[in-house]
Amino acid sequence: MSDTATSEAEVPHPTLLRVEGVSKSFPGVRALNDMRLELRSGEVLALVGENGAGKSTLMKLLSGIEKPDAGEFFLDGRPYRAANPREATAAGISIIHQELNLVPHLTVAQNIFIGREPRRAGFFLDERRLNREAAELLDRLHLPLDPRAVVGDLTVARAQMVEIAKALSYDPKVLILDEPTAALNDKEVATLHELIRRFVRPGTGAVYISHRMEEIKRICDRVTVIRDGTYIDTVAAATTTTSEIIARMVGRSLDTDAKPVNVRADREVVLQVRGLSTKTLLRDVSFELRRGEILGFAGLMGAGRTEVARALVGADPITSGTVTLHGRRVRIRRPADAARLGIGYLSEDRKRFGLLLDHDVKANIALSSLSRSFSASGFVRDREVRETARRHVELLRIKTPSIDQITKYLSGGNQQKVVIAKWLVTDCDVLIFDEPTRGIDVGAKDEIYTLLNDLAAEGKSIIMISSELPEILRMSHRVAVMSEGRLTGVLDGDEATQENIMHYATLRPEGDAVGDEAEKEAGQR
Repeated sequence: MSDTATSEAEVPHPTLLRVEGVSKSFPGVRALNDMRLELRSGEVLALVGENGAGKSTLMKLLSGIEKPDAGEFFLDGRPYRAANPREATAAGISIIHQELNLVPHLTVAQNIFIGREPRRAGFFLDERRLNREAAELLDRLHLPLDPRAVVGDLTVARAQMVEIAKALSYDPKVLILDEPTAALNDKEVATLHELIRRFVRPGTGAVYISHRMEEIKRICDRVTVIRDGTYIDTVAAATTTTSEIIARMVGRSLDTDAKPVNVRADREVVLQVRGLSTKTLLRDVSFELRRGEILGFAGLMGAGRTEVARALVGADPITSGTVTLHGRRVRIRRPADAARLGIGYLSEDRKRFGLLLDHDVKANIALSSLSRSFSASGFVRDREVRETARRHVELLRIKTPSIDQITKYLSGGNQQKVVIAKWLVTDCDVLIFDEPTRGIDVGAKDEIYTLLNDLAAEGKSIIMISSELPEILRMSHRVAVMSEGRLTGVLDGDEATQENIMHYATLRPEGDAVGDEAEKEAGQR
């Protein structure tokens, strides 16, 4: 049900921020067209849309980074226009960008008050007062940070907290959060949401940009949907289903509740892992992966899911255990060994470990097979590279102007497809996807899901690691659950519920007795 049908008499709070008829074009691209948005005093408004829908452009206009071609902004009922980010902050608009904007070698306190540091005699930095004021702010916000800690030594999640504290130190009227939970675990997400609830009161409001529908339903009052730079609708978060929101975003209905049929237990075991252990975390991890199966790996942050993948492909050394591939025991000392054996690994950090962002699409697609498939006598067969790249761009429906496009200019979903194409060219039998849909929108997610299911149907064996339980439940034939470096349970389709997964994810393997019991149970499944 659209919230636009609500009568003015039912609106509990006045408008805090209003966007009317805003348009913005870049060379060859119309990013926004007649955009509108209304943030009410005392509310959290979700802003959703696929990658490339115009969300980031609108935020840049609001924060003074870019200037609109047409349209008006109103803050507290008065015309608002910021020439630069400093003016936006002074007017009461603070934005927390998805990419952290911190100085690594400075302390938490120095980052929070950068450019506003208290000084003695008008010149000398008053370090004691700086740390005291930062400590008071952090205490008021209930953020567990040491003002004197160097930001470069913090985890990504704690660095995100510094960014939040910095934004709130300006006492803004409007707080804009762009994908604020991408690097946070469930406990940290709960802390952030509590912080937002304390911030939002009469006279303030928040715009919350996220692809995570379950978070939007939990923290937001209303949802504004945009598509292809155009306003679509604003709906009440409590009374609108996730499917209805997604349909507005992508312009079509998506089957968000589909679950795969179980893979028969008599299918060939392609990969068998026994007693896998590493020096730092993993202990006696054992499981099997069948032909045509998607085996989901679930667990809390730090449980060891990514470490299993890295150990399997030789990125982290193992201290004990065996890996058997197609019935033959193999030794994998480095990622090149894994690739040669037909095991492809798509890292959770595709930009650092999966792509050469400053190279074009065709180079990235050919990357893993260049020496083996596209070279002769030291020369690259360019025609074959181009033909292969074009075929995979068409196969995976990668949205790119051409195969010569520089990869960093593609959306997150299309970058992920380029990584997948790279491994499809190598014709791997086993594919390990670590957080395959992190940071991409629901439309692109659906395409990735379809692709993974198609690969499984063709006989590929897939390990999928994900922090999103709905994704794990939707995609997995079986679910392996990790806790503190141990495999605590393997659940078949009907047994794989959120409750059961969380039970095994929080099962603490205290000593051999508990570990042996969990391993026995996992083996029986």
